Amino acid sequence: MAIDRVLSSNSRGDGEEQFNSALRPQRLDECIGQRNVKEKLSIAVQAARQRSEPLDHLLFYGPPGLGKTTLAHVIANEMNANIRVTSGPALTKQGDVMGLLSNIGTGDVLFIDEIHRLSAPVEEFIYPAMEDFKVDFTVDSGMHAKTINFPLKRFTLIGATTRAGLLSAPLRGRFGMMHHLEFYDIDELTEILRRSANLLELESDDGTLEMVAGRSRGTPRIANRLLKRVRDYAQVKGSGVLTTEIVENALKMEQIDHLGLDELDRNFLRALIKIYDGGPAGIEALAATLGEERDTLEDVVEPYLLQIGFVRRTKRGREVTSAACKHLGVTPTGSSKKKTESSLFDE
Repeated sequence: MAIDRVLSSNSRGDGEEQFNSALRPQRLDECIGQRNVKEKLSIAVQAARQRSEPLDHLLFYGPPGLGKTTLAHVIANEMNANIRVTSGPALTKQGDVMGLLSNIGTGDVLFIDEIHRLSAPVEEFIYPAMEDFKVDFTVDSGMHAKTINFPLKRFTLIGATTRAGLLSAPLRGRFGMMHHLEFYDIDELTEILRRSANLLELESDDGTLEMVAGRSRGTPRIANRLLKRVRDYAQVKGSGVLTTEIVENALKMEQIDHLGLDELDRNFLRALIKIYDGGPAGIEALAATLGEERDTLEDVVEPYLLQIGFVRRTKRGREVTSAACKHLGVTPTGSSKKKTESSLFDE
């Protein structure tokens, strides 16, 4: 299944999160990459600490796996505050939120992942909590219903979302700071891998970590996942040291090429080239051809192919680019036909 892909930037559950948390930086100066965001956060944190005030509410948005949760924990550490972690889908009713807010101390951090998935009643319940640090909680129902005005300690809400466009304008407007996280370049990913390798006491030859970084799609979560796979391969098939041969064989076994494409990516491109003559083709048609869900292709496969310029979206559907054809070493079957039709039309 595509959901179990090694190169998926989505979290793969508690086991992976525990592994990543062991590698997670604790302070801003330990964080690698996102220089602009780090600089803004550093100034905001220092100013809040000097005034002995909680930090403004923060929103991090961007593709999955870029460090939104990590930054939330780092900010809590920088502010010497406790952090409570939850997610949008977990907060289904007002009572869920009330249980969290009533136990939050002054300056503490409430981190809500996937905040765009909050239900409308819960979202509206949070508005006065963010703005005035109080909530109106309704007890009982019908004739016996009564509303209790409950004051809260001043806290910092940190939201994270992969789809900022799905946030309502009232919720978005209540965040004092909004930061977009960008993909990492190979040098930054190599530094992240070097730090992770040191924490794991993993030896590596020169150039091997760069090989892993180049296949990590600009995403630290994928980089650390690949490092874990390569480490396991080196332990079983080698001496435990990352050599060029070990890394190449490990990544070959995972069917990941030098650009970070796996078999599902290549199948997507081949279907577009061979079956749909390079496109345009609708996403529903491609999903049916590959036997995958539309959401899987749109959320898991397409983003990276669009990022590296192998696919383009048009009003008529998806089209493959010449760079993708060159990478796969194939030619769209309808290219000669299209050229003939074009020359006839020109004449």
